[in-house]
Amino acid sequence: MGRARERLLVAASRRFYDDGVHATGIDTITSEAGVAKKSLYNNFSSKAELVSAYVDARHEEWLDLHRERSAKASTATDRVLAVFDAYIDHANDGHDNGYRGCGLLNAAAEFPAGHPARDAVRGHKEQVERILFETLEAVVTEAEALELAEHFSFLLEGAVARAGLEGTPARLEHARAIASRMLAAL
Repeated sequence: MGRARERLLVAASRRFYDDGVHATGIDTITSEAGVAKKSLYNNFSSKAELVSAYVDARHEEWLDLHRERSAKASTATDRVLAVFDAYIDHANDGHDNGYRGCGLLNAAAEFPAGHPARDAVRGHKEQVERILFETLEAVVTEAEALELAEHFSFLLEGAVARAGLEGTPARLEHARAIASRMLAAL
């Protein structure tokens, strides 16, 4: 990835997360990235393409956090909890203006149903649930794994929303503890 493109994505990520997609103009992003407006359009055909790259980058960031946690997991239970841990790690990342919840959901909320950015975020959330399902399938039946994956997804999303409102990962940590107890009862 080129230096200008990388700097633009970093600046867009920070501004979109802190201020919102629609509230953040191209001039703000190029100024923060320290590049000319022409550099933005040499790397992205439009703000919509930059938003798409932002959503993809946020998704990859979470997947990287999950891969790191999952690689350390020795049991199926640990691999399920690695999903929660990746969300906790994200919440603990240094956010300039505090933790505001899931950057992907925040961005999706700014677009109408059917918008490509919302579809991409939905794809991320579906992938998280699929990761949970595939891990749970090793310890319970397929039907139980589907149901538990959905329950854990709901638990995660509710915890992310509350953690974002409260600006602390405490709700995510509590959700992880609930999931751990549920898994121990299997």
